[in-house]
Amino acid sequence: MNRIKTIIKKEWAEVFKNRMVLFTIIFLPLLLATLPLIILGVSGGFGMEDISDGLPGQFTQVCPEGLTGGECFQVMMVSQFMLLFMMVPLIIPVNIAAYSVVGEKTTRSLEPLLATPITTLELLIGKNLAAVIPAVIATWGGFLVFAVGAGIIVQSVNVTRALISPVWLFAVIVIGPLLAVLSVNFSLMVSSRVTDPRAAEQISAVIIIPVLVVFFGQIAGLFFINASIVLGTAVVLLFIDAIMIYLAERVFQRETILTRWK
Repeated sequence: MNRIKTIIKKEWAEVFKNRMVLFTIIFLPLLLATLPLIILGVSGGFGMEDISDGLPGQFTQVCPEGLTGGECFQVMMVSQFMLLFMMVPLIIPVNIAAYSVVGEKTTRSLEPLLATPITTLELLIGKNLAAVIPAVIATWGGFLVFAVGAGIIVQSVNVTRALISPVWLFAVIVIGPLLAVLSVNFSLMVSSRVTDPRAAEQISAVIIIPVLVVFFGQIAGLFFINASIVLGTAVVLLFIDAIMIYLAERVFQRETILTRWK
């Protein structure tokens, strides 16, 4: 455990020197929290309390019972953008983990580390936690800002409950960390194979595409996030994460890194 803590401290000491990483960790969650709050505030001023007959059928199917047409409109508009919170635990680890291996290689700090008695598993656990922890804290912090802001802006308790529902809480608290683990291990595999930090970040960024597909699919009305989808996604991510952790350990060959990367 002491070795893992040492790796985490070492990673943070190097990563947090990068202003772009700090900017991403601090301002990206705030931006994604502010966007739905702006939509919430604007949509609340439309005076649409009596438009229930004019709402599309999929709106009324998803909204909880007891909401007026205007309240349902608010919930649906904001819910479209709340999926963006799931991008935070994907984007932040890419910026941290993609640099984790290839960046140390370019600065000649990886070889001495690999020559120590630390095991490959301990090294990967340390690098995982060093990238996952900031991503999870940023995701939870951004959602907390949104929850507090929604409580202040929204006048209807029913709308607030619909927005901060168990489904979204589960998505942020459980699926967020699972996505972060996926992003970290994918980035570590990429970083273990390429020789340029920028190439590692660019290739690792493709991990964001599935969330974008879901985001635009929801906007297009192809489906809406519900409890079944969220629970199913959590189960699938648990399975995928286990595979990614296994592959990351297999791909990270310290002997190859020590002898071949020159």
